Amino acid sequence: MKLITEPYLEQLNRWPRSGRHILAQFDDSSVIVYQAYRPSIGLHAAKHQKFGGDFSFTRMSWIKTNFLWMMYRSGWGAKENQEVVLAIRLRRESFDWILQNAVHSTFHPEIYQDGAMWEKAISDSSVRLQWDPDHDPAGIRSERRAIQLGLRGEALVMYARDWIVEIEDISDFVRDQREYAQAPELYSKLLVPREETYPVTDPKTRSRIGVSNA
Repeated sequence: MKLITEPYLEQLNRWPRSGRHILAQFDDSSVIVYQAYRPSIGLHAAKHQKFGGDFSFTRMSWIKTNFLWMMYRSGWGAKENQEVVLAIRLRRESFDWILQNAVHSTFHPEIYQDGAMWEKAISDSSVRLQWDPDHDPAGIRSERRAIQLGLRGEALVMYARDWIVEIEDISDFVRDQREYAQAPELYSKLLVPREETYPVTDPKTRSRIGVSNA
C-alpha cells in the first residue's frame, strides 16, 4: 500500500481538538481524498484508474480528506454499498480549485448577504461544502469538524477524468484495522493514514469556507 500510515494515538496528540480543520495526507503536488463504493464501482475504478462502469455522472459525489470521517460514514467498509474504500490521489491545484469554488450546503448569513445570494451561489457552483462533526475510531463524536466536498456537473467530470493521479483500493487495510477501532483499549494497535492540517493559503477562500485558525 502506497498510503503512508502512523499509529493513531501518535497522531491524536498533534491534531486540533476542536474547530474546522482540513485533515489530509498531502505533499507538494497532491492530496489524498477518500470515497467508498459498492464493488461494481470501486473495483472498476481501482482497476482502470478512473471512474466508469456503474459510476453515475448525474448524481453528486462526495469526497472526504479525513480518513476517520470516511470510516465513520462507511462503518469501516462494512456498510452495504460502501465495501470498497478508495484512497484517491488528486492534483493539489485541482483540490485547491475545489475549495475556491465550494458553496455551503446550508445558508450562512455571515458569508452570504441573504438567501437569494446564497441560492444564486448554489446554482452557479458545481461544488458543495459541509463541515460535519468528526468522530473517533469507534464512532464517538468529537468537537472537531471534518470537511466533505460534493462534486456535480462540470466539477465531477473534471474530477473523474482529469484531476486524479492515482486510485488505490485500501479495503484490505481498512478490514485489518477495523478490529482495533472498536474500543479505546485497542487504539494502541491502530494504524491510520498520516494526516496533517491542510494549509488554505488564499485569505478569501479561508474566510468563505470557514477554516479555523491553527
